[in-house]
Amino acid sequence: MPGQKAARDSRRAQILRAGYRVATAVGLDRLTVRLVAAKARLSSGLVLFYFKTKERLLSAVLGDVLKAGADPAVAREVARSKSPVARLFSLVRAELKRMLSEPRRIRLFFEYSVRGFRDPLIRAKMRAELRRYREAFRPAAAAVVASEPKRFAQVSATGLAAVAVGVVEGGALQSVTDPVHFDVDEYLAAAKGVLERPGTTPPSAS
Repeated sequence: MPGQKAARDSRRAQILRAGYRVATAVGLDRLTVRLVAAKARLSSGLVLFYFKTKERLLSAVLGDVLKAGADPAVAREVARSKSPVARLFSLVRAELKRMLSEPRRIRLFFEYSVRGFRDPLIRAKMRAELRRYREAFRPAAAAVVASEPKRFAQVSATGLAAVAVGVVEGGALQSVTDPVHFDVDEYLAAAKGVLERPGTTPPSAS
């Protein structure tokens, strides 16, 4: 019945919210069904009724970690950039800044990445997310390749998008593992220098 399904969906969402909070607080290795149940103010048995095992619960919580809806402010910033290279750099900068504003979620993202090596379900979800994320960069990368065909003669839009994603995720990883010594402005300045054409006046990123 519709009412029963809504109640089940609500309870499932309640458990997932609790799972996400526990995971961000203690990490994946220390997360237990009991801790999640306590955070959700439910019994461990009820949590297992919905998710069967801790592994299935972790896989479901991954969905919350991967949520990253488009930010209209980011879209406006990118659209204001004057050249294809500047637009791609604006996207890289905006995404890295967004990631750095969510350190707990990013830490969990990398924990899941490591866990994916031994968990095929998590690995499949991570791969799908990486493909989706790369595709989000592809239009900006394609514009860069098209604007400078000689410079990028051996580079595809997908390849350049992968590099841009690598810059974003590499910066996010450094910010998590060594936050004291990671300088985001210096990192972005270096990334901007790599993207720009050598020997020319740097394009404005705004």
